[in-house]
Amino acid sequence: MKVGLIGNPNVGKSLIFHQLTGLGVEVSNYPGTTIDLQSGTTCFQKEMIEVTDLPGTYSIEGDSEEEKIVRSFVDSGKADVIVAVLDAGRLERNLYLLLQVAEYRRPMLVVLNMMDEAEKSGIRVDAGKLSSLLGVEVIPTVAIQGKNTSSIIPAVLSSVKSPIVNVLYDHHIEAAVKSLKTVHNLEWIEAIQALLGHAKDPDVREAAAALSEEIERMHRMTVAQIIAGNRHHCAEHIADEVVQLRTPERGPDIDRLLTSRIPGIPILAAILIGILLTVFVIGSWLEEAIVTLINIFVLQPFLAAGFPPLAEQLGVSLILAIQAGFGIAFPFIFTFYLFIALLEDSGYLTRAAFLADRTLHRFGMHGQGIIPLVLGFGCNVPAIMSIKLLRTKRERLIASFLVTLVPCSARTVIIAGLVAAFIGLAAAMSVYLFVMVIILITGLILSRVTPGEQYGMILEMSPLRRPTVKNVLLKSWMRIREFLLVAMPLLIVASIILGLFQYSGLMAAFEEFIAPFSEAVLGLPSYATTALIFGILRKEMALETLVILAGTADLGSVLTMAQIYIFAVVSVLFIPCIATIAVLRKEIGTKMALVISAYTLAIGLLVGALLNMLLS
Repeated sequence: MKVGLIGNPNVGKSLIFHQLTGLGVEVSNYPGTTIDLQSGTTCFQKEMIEVTDLPGTYSIEGDSEEEKIVRSFVDSGKADVIVAVLDAGRLERNLYLLLQVAEYRRPMLVVLNMMDEAEKSGIRVDAGKLSSLLGVEVIPTVAIQGKNTSSIIPAVLSSVKSPIVNVLYDHHIEAAVKSLKTVHNLEWIEAIQALLGHAKDPDVREAAAALSEEIERMHRMTVAQIIAGNRHHCAEHIADEVVQLRTPERGPDIDRLLTSRIPGIPILAAILIGILLTVFVIGSWLEEAIVTLINIFVLQPFLAAGFPPLAEQLGVSLILAIQAGFGIAFPFIFTFYLFIALLEDSGYLTRAAFLADRTLHRFGMHGQGIIPLVLGFGCNVPAIMSIKLLRTKRERLIASFLVTLVPCSARTVIIAGLVAAFIGLAAAMSVYLFVMVIILITGLILSRVTPGEQYGMILEMSPLRRPTVKNVLLKSWMRIREFLLVAMPLLIVASIILGLFQYSGLMAAFEEFIAPFSEAVLGLPSYATTALIFGILRKEMALETLVILAGTADLGSVLTMAQIYIFAVVSVLFIPCIATIAVLRKEIGTKMALVISAYTLAIGLLVGALLNMLLS
């Protein structure tokens, strides 16, 4: 059985998805789009159920990629059951999407989530009455606490029905639908979709266009506006029937503190700086412990075993790859993802967007642009994908440039694993300051030279919540899993290839070729510049490859403090990783992806050369 989860953004849909499917999740690209869908399976009473988490959207009638995907998914009948997740505290708005989906008459189940937050706001929803009005079962839940979510799968298997709710449309719309049904032998939903301009058959499209033109002439409104108004009226009527309002619980007005310039902006700055410092401290402690353990219990016994030269070279390369991955990269990446999950689950990111709106306007974006920028500290790939939140091509282009420069968790590995570990926290923070100045200058220039209009921001404020340990750990695990399943195998393969190159002398030949440039321009030994190139595969691989080529994790013994600092800064600014370039190509085109890559390469080499002149 196949189940599709549908709902507005920020209704807890993805949380319910993870609770239903656990850790067995696959991420796949929806055909013909750049949107990723998560699918997972669960087994109940010997029945295997596949659950797909569809993109959050407010409507399925528009032309955005998210709306097209959800509309196509529902229309195709790919799911045996549609589970609509609603926010109990914003029922009327959520019902608007449900009414659109209900017209397809697919077997449905409604999950009424966030019942606790609705109660706190003085909103009480009669789930039984809502069920009778819609004609489908309604399950009240509090997903963040896991309350009643276990009832969803049993209900999917036993209680789903096609909805009976009908929108009362304007009589001209009703007449046009009946005409299309009769003449072209269409279903009700096909006729409505034809009037909205989504018909595939040319004859139907032409007939619907003629009817739409006549209706618009009489109403002086588009057909889409009339249909939307009718649906909103129906949603309002249902909400009035099932919602009871009372005086809400009063508590401290935390939102006022978080969204005011003072103290909101200092709080935001303190949170971001605090996260970075904590990641440095915890990551450095874990790094030292893991690297030491692998040295004592794995590397030294292996070297003492006396294997043949080739076997020893390959074995050392493998051990150093594991040491670099688990000892240097993993502690920093996982710690950072824990904090990102905390910010997301608490609802604080939308407050940060509100605070940042005025500042980001100076860089050609609105406040919602802070979401991809903050996500960029975790990983540039999902951050680039999230630029779809931005309204115009101009904003998306500027955001792509800036996000690519943001030090992601992989770059944090380099800053923390090198600069913080061997020079100190102050030097590590100075790298971030350095990069932030470059981002600000880049943003100011782009805001003046990038063509296009700039619009204001309309943003829904997510409710503030207390994050739960289970959900934060689950979300962090889902993100770190990509490192373990993709980066680690890639690192191991690359390390073995490097070992073969070192054994055969090819690496020495390449390093001899690149040495004049490396030493004269960047002040780095040739093997360090070679490591920079490997960083294009994945950013943390620059550091991991440096460890392998240097033959030791104690880089302070083979590099000067100036060389460590220069290597870290150039690594952070250098060409983005292959995954980021691929996503840039999908989102903004091949030409601009190449322009951004060339810009970061030039900036990295220029800054590296300047630092070499100043520090040498």
